[in-house]
Order: sequence, then structure tokens, then C-alpha cells
Amino acid sequence: MEQLNKAKDFLLSHGFLNAEIGVVLGTGLNELLNLINVTNTVPYAKIPGFPLSTVEFHKGNLIYGDIENKKVIVMQGRFHAYEGYSMQQIVFPVRVLKLLGVQKLFLSNAAGGIDLSFKKGDLVLIDDHINLQLENPLTGKNIDELGSRFPDMSQPYSKDLSNKLIEKANKLNIKLKKGVYAAVNGPNLETRAEYRYLKIIGADMIGMSTVPEVIAANHMQLPCAAISVITDECDPNNLHPLNIDEIIEVAGKADTKLSNLFYETIKSL
Repeated sequence: MEQLNKAKDFLLSHGFLNAEIGVVLGTGLNELLNLINVTNTVPYAKIPGFPLSTVEFHKGNLIYGDIENKKVIVMQGRFHAYEGYSMQQIVFPVRVLKLLGVQKLFLSNAAGGIDLSFKKGDLVLIDDHINLQLENPLTGKNIDELGSRFPDMSQPYSKDLSNKLIEKANKLNIKLKKGVYAAVNGPNLETRAEYRYLKIIGADMIGMSTVPEVIAANHMQLPCAAISVITDECDPNNLHPLNIDEIIEVAGKADTKLSNLFYETIKSL
């Protein structure tokens, strides 16, 4: 709590006041920043206790501004298990957002589509998840000031926020699918046999992020909703080599749709 409060006090002293909405931007997803009236940008490197993103396409800035009359804090870049961070480091920023007053959290990510009806560029609302990562952000002594020892996860994604995203997607004529997200450590992509296994256990898409943040948010009773951008199609019977540049390119093409959806939803809250 001492580290968390130090980061909170630093950000309050830098104008991150009366925060209401938090947003975590995933791989290749940055266009929302063009829709925000940005008043302050602080690199993670300057915030006490914040890890530094080691992934070149994750910028590493905390951004404060307005969407209409809502005070918004955006994480431009997140942290992953494959970078070598502990789960406590990965969720540190989300915990700080809650301490700054954030009442609702929106997350995005790039994901591989296991459901073969998902195509590159599709937006998929995460309805539930399967956690296949090796660690849990709540392991260790519980921080009672944040939440209970055994938080409930029967509805990890807020029905209210998810329904608002669906409603706005319909109004914007954006096709928003729904699915179950499986989180793995990475950084390698999966084998054909692993994709078959993931399909059998109920996963519709797969990625290397989001779930630790959602666990931490639920621990703090911070309502959240998340959308995946499908960047590759994971058909084990027709699997082609893939590189990260292709994933970034596909995410970038879908970014306008996702950013408009987040913008209109946040504006209406």
C-alpha cells in the first residue's frame, strides 16, 4: 500500500484529479488518444513504483484528459508476464487507477481467433475468461485495503458496461461479437495441438494479457469490460507462420472502430 499510495500522491500532484474512467490500450491500439482532450502525459519511468514496458510497440505513458465531461486516465502500454514481470507489477497501474478514483475500467487487447467464425479485424466483447497463466496477482498476503482474500469471479466482466458497449456498437453499425478469452504466458504463439486443446476447453480467442488486470479490478470491486481485436485466425488445420508486424498492422486497421466505440460508450456514461 505504501508503494501504491506513493504513486497515487505523485499523480495527484501532477494533475490527475477527479478521475472517473480508466482505459487500458492493447497492442497496436492508440487512436482513442486522438479523441481525448489530453491535458497531461506522464511517462511510466517517472511514476514511483511503475514498471517499464520492454515491448517496443507499447509506448509506456499514463495519459490524463477529458471525454466530454468525463475525466479519463489512459494506460498507453501495459505489462506482460513474458517480459519477466511479477503479477503484482503487472497489476500495479490498475490498482493505482482505482486509488485515483477510477470507477469504471475499459480494456482492449489483440487476440488470436480460435472460433473460426472470428476473422481478422473483428471486435469481440470478452464475456468470460480462462486463466492459463502460471501466476495470480492475488498470490501472497492479501492487501485488505484493496479487497477481500477470496474475491468472487462469477461475473468478472460487468454486465452493465458490456451491455452499454453492445448498445453503442449497434448504433455505430459496428459488428461486436462475443467470446471467451484464454490468457497464456507467451511470448511464443501456440502450436496446432495447443489450439485444438484451447478450443476443447471452451476458448474462443487467446492472448497474453488482460486477465491479471481483470482479476485485480474484481478484487477492488472495480467494474470492467474488455474487447479483443482479432489479429490472426488460429485454425490448426490451416496454420500459417505469423509475425508481430502482421498483428500490429491488423490491430491498427481495426483501431478506428474500437476507439469510436470506446469514445461513444464513455461519453454516454
